Amino acid sequence: MRWWLVVASLWLLVALTIPDTQARNLRKDGEIRHGKRKRSGQGHGEARAGSSRPMKIRLVPGPTVPVEPGDNQGHTLFLQSYKNIQEQHSSYNVIPVPSDPSEPVTPLTQEEIRRIIWREEEEHREEEERLRKKDEARKKRRKLRKEQEEKQRKIVEERRGKEQEALRLQVEKEEAEWRRQIEEMKRLEDERRRQEEEDRKKKEAAEREAREKARKLEEKRRRQEEILREELLALVEEEEEEHQEEADEEVWLRGDVFQMLPKEPEEPEEPEEPDLIPAPIPRPPAATEDELYEVEAVEEEWEEEWEEREVVVGRNRGGLPPGCDISDVTVTCENAKLFHFPPLSIPELKSLSLEGNHISSIPAGAFNGIPNLEWINLKKNKLTSAGIDAKAFKGLKMLSRLYLDGNLLEAVPSALPPSLQELKISENKLRGIGENSFQDMSSLVILELEGNLLSEGNVDPLAFTPLIQLSYLRLGRNHFRTIPQGLPASLLELYLENNLIEEISETVLNQTRSLNVVSLRHNRLDETRIAPMAWINHRTIESIDLSHNHLYLVPSYLPRSLVHLVLVGNNIERIPGYVFAHMDPGLEYLYLSYNKLDGEGIEAESFFGSYHSMVELCLDHNQLMAVPSGINEMTNVHFLRLNNNRIRGIPDESICDPNHSGDSTLVALRLENNYIDPQKVSPSAFSCVRASSSVVLKPQQSERRSPHKTKH
Repeated sequence: MRWWLVVASLWLLVALTIPDTQARNLRKDGEIRHGKRKRSGQGHGEARAGSSRPMKIRLVPGPTVPVEPGDNQGHTLFLQSYKNIQEQHSSYNVIPVPSDPSEPVTPLTQEEIRRIIWREEEEHREEEERLRKKDEARKKRRKLRKEQEEKQRKIVEERRGKEQEALRLQVEKEEAEWRRQIEEMKRLEDERRRQEEEDRKKKEAAEREAREKARKLEEKRRRQEEILREELLALVEEEEEEHQEEADEEVWLRGDVFQMLPKEPEEPEEPEEPDLIPAPIPRPPAATEDELYEVEAVEEEWEEEWEEREVVVGRNRGGLPPGCDISDVTVTCENAKLFHFPPLSIPELKSLSLEGNHISSIPAGAFNGIPNLEWINLKKNKLTSAGIDAKAFKGLKMLSRLYLDGNLLEAVPSALPPSLQELKISENKLRGIGENSFQDMSSLVILELEGNLLSEGNVDPLAFTPLIQLSYLRLGRNHFRTIPQGLPASLLELYLENNLIEEISETVLNQTRSLNVVSLRHNRLDETRIAPMAWINHRTIESIDLSHNHLYLVPSYLPRSLVHLVLVGNNIERIPGYVFAHMDPGLEYLYLSYNKLDGEGIEAESFFGSYHSMVELCLDHNQLMAVPSGINEMTNVHFLRLNNNRIRGIPDESICDPNHSGDSTLVALRLENNYIDPQKVSPSAFSCVRASSSVVLKPQQSERRSPHKTKH
């Protein structure tokens, strides 16, 4: 009995374990197929719309159908279709699986099984429909996103195309502007070079004319000496007839004089310009009573003549006095012996010239009848500062040029029109310039104050502040010892020749960042009084004239932008090495005539930095014993002057480099008045000269003659 109970228990345990394992396998397959549904909370283990969770079931093989332990085919076929379930349900019993193992197990009916299977199929279809809609929505979103990306890409490409087109147009515009600026610079450079070429030709023509005049004077002197000699000979013959014994001795003495060779004509030396110091303009001597009476009589005579003429032509000529001419809108009364400012009434008048008269005053209403004047010329009169009314020029709203040179002014006239662009007060007695001398003259471009009594002590540092457009300033022939302070930032050209300037400080040119031309000729500068930082960093200074100063060396620390350097008439003995090396683009015109350069004063590196830029080089009237080294490396030189030195020979490679294969650039070469034997000069020595006629070798000096007494 006990044995039977043990067998029954084991059988029941096996019967319950195997179907439960098969059911779990079926559930795993279902979970694999419907994993998404389970995750979304819609699996067969959950009820819809708040229904209770269905009971778990499992299939248990019936008594009529044996089941192998590893056979799962029946369970798979059961899940595939309802018919297969019906075919096999006779062989299996459907047993619900309670959540609590201790609960009793009751098999499900066929109706419950169909409901469960229907519900599973319905949920499966709903899940498939939901997945299909989700896929469609995802595809739709993907399509919409692609369309948006394509639209955005087109917008970006269109904007990029517009930006590229705008950039291309901007680049083309900048290139066109750059080309225009380059062409303008080339044009200006060509004009400048053409002007310099014309000036050089004029200078050479003037030199030729001076030499021709000297030759004619020498010929005239010789003819006069010949005539005098003939007269003396005739006189000697007459005396021989009267006094034979005394005549022998006299003939011998005079014959000795006459038998001497005519004196070699001295070579006309280059006239050295004197170091002029402006002298005060002398005051006219006090007139005597007779002279005053004569002047008054002349004035009365002129006044009577004016009154007579005004009766006839006063109305037709707007009160124009005799000796004056009118042409269109210009009245000219030059050298007309006027003592008073003429009372004119010609509203359309634009230009008035009263140069060379005796006018000493300008009353307040002098220009009331000619308010549209643009140019007034009052040069060489007797105007004084006290004689010009403070409101004389106030009504001239269109005046642009005013010339007051050669008068007796001691101060700049007050209340000058703001429209003034050009003012000239040279050759007067200006004793100072105050802070308000140029007030409200912001349009002034040209200012000339040469030949006055100005110095750094009587020129206010703020005097030039209102002149924001001033480009051209002339202060020559004054008493400046230094360059005046406070120069305008707009200044382009500065002329300070014939002063007493002894030094150039570091800060005096700091504000003139546009300065292009500086002329300091005929001053007292030496290289030690030029500050190293005075102008080396200037990027616009192209021309400097330091002629006729006290220089012993070519100054160092010259501006980097320098193109034109004039050092004529100094005491220069040496050109230091690399003195031009820092210049960019390089020095083009160098004039060192009338100095004291010899063979030892020019080093091998003296011209370094200017080999490819030098155009004109003048080393004439020095003491050179040979052609300086470095000249043959100048590939762009056009004019070379080595005349009036002590050169004795021209080696083949001293002027022309035989290795240079480019076109010949040397246009003119002057070597006259040296000690060269033309017969001993090789023709290849001038291979770089364009034409043989451009080489001047004659005349040369003889060893026995002084270099300064050579016949031309």
